[in-house]
Order: sequence, then structure tokens, then C-alpha cells
Amino acid sequence: MTQESRDGSMPVSREKGSPPGVVGRALAVLAAFEGTPGSLAVATIARRAGLPVSTTYRIVAELEDWGALRKGSDGRYQIGFRIWELGQQAGRRLRDRAHPYLQDLFDLTQENVHLAIRDGLQSLYVDKVYNSSKLPVVSRVGGRLPMHATAVGRVLLAAQPDWFITAYLERELEAPTVRTVTDAAELTAIIRAVQQDGYSITVEQMRLGALSVAVPVVYEQETVASVGLVFEAHRSADAYRVLPMLKGTAEKIGAAMRGVPPRPAPGRPAAGGSGPVSQ
Repeated sequence: MTQESRDGSMPVSREKGSPPGVVGRALAVLAAFEGTPGSLAVATIARRAGLPVSTTYRIVAELEDWGALRKGSDGRYQIGFRIWELGQQAGRRLRDRAHPYLQDLFDLTQENVHLAIRDGLQSLYVDKVYNSSKLPVVSRVGGRLPMHATAVGRVLLAAQPDWFITAYLERELEAPTVRTVTDAAELTAIIRAVQQDGYSITVEQMRLGALSVAVPVVYEQETVASVGLVFEAHRSADAYRVLPMLKGTAEKIGAAMRGVPPRPAPGRPAAGGSGPVSQ
């Protein structure tokens, strides 16, 4: 049976009387760092992993020797650079093919650009191009955000089968801002609109003062990623101005994934549209 630990994290569950193997214990130690931006003491790692402290000390030492963990001057541990290097291999084909087009989109719009994929119940940000002088954004490469509260996330959610969407929306959904929509019925209508329109626009759902617009990246008739722009919420008309550029970027990424030359870029993007802006 799984019990919640004192610090609110969930230790690795396992059948009673069936202790985890060596690999399972090592993975439990690494999983203890999920969602933790700082370093952890061995006792905390042990509690989160659901392992004895003596066992945790031994595993932590082996992982440190291998480079999966690194020890700070305060005696606490962080994820090591070798794990980071391995993590860069995940989604590398998508990033390598997408990044030049993300850079082109940034050059055209001078707005923060990001690329995300679905990872379980969250959006995983795999690449971004941004200017530090622009509106600060909460996304970061390797970071995860809730799908219902971001434009890229709603695009990814809209691509899922109905049973998944229903199950996702029936959960207790977090509200990063006072404007975040968490009502299942309202979100269902929003997701259906995303499916019909082929894009998502969100206003102050993840951060007050921010607007985001996103479209899907399609490969072999499947939405494999979503590319989006983030800028100031008061510039809602600009969301429609940049949509042709966003869609063109997504098409080029999809073509690059297929290994065929992208179609020539269309003429000058259309002026601002007149459609509604989603919450």
C-alpha cells in the first residue's frame, strides 16, 4: 500500500512483501528529486523513496560515483550533470529539426517562442527561444506545466481521445491564477473549440498579464508537439496577426520530421483576425 510521506510526496508503491530490486531502488532515489528545484538531504531522499536510510546512503554514493547525483558543500544532493546529458537525448530528433524554425519565428515576431510535448498529464517544454527583455514566462526547457492552463497544453489535450480528455478534466485541477478555468464543463467546450479551430489562445491562465497562442505540430497524422508564442495580455489582437506565422512554423517542423522539404512560405501574414479569444 502507498502512504503519503510527511513532506507531502508519494513514496514508490510496491506490493507488500515484494521489496524492489536494485534498479527499482535506484530509480526510486532519482524519482525523489522530481518537482524539487533545490537539493535534498539523504534522510529526505529516503523518506520520499520509501527506503531505509542505510540503503539510501549506499545507493546515493553509487549514483554520485556514476555522475547521476552530485553532492554540494552543505552535504545535500542534486541531480548530476550526467543525468542532464542523457535527458538531452530525449526528443532530440524533434528539437534538432524544430529549433531552426523556432528561431525563424522568434526573428519574425520578436516574441517568446516555445515547443512542448505531452508527458503524462502535463506539458513538457522541450525547447524555447526567448529574449530576456520580453515578458517573463514561467516555462523552461525540461519544465512541466498543467495542460489545461496553457495554450500549448490545450492543443496537446485536444489531440487526445475523448476518454482521456474526460478523465483529465474530472480531476481536481490546479489554478495558477485567479483567472484559470478549472470548471470541467467550460473546459470541455474550450477543448472542443480548439479541436475545431486548430489553435488555442489563453489569457492570464498561467500567469497574470500574459497571453499565449499555440498550434499543433502534426507528424504522420498525429499531433506530436505544440508550438506557441507568449506576450502581453493586452495585445490580444496580435494573437491573430501571428497565427499564420505560427501555423507556417508548425507545418515546416512537421515537414522536417518527415524528411521532406517544407513548402515555400506564403506571402505576408494576414492582419489581425476577428475571432474570439479563449480564457
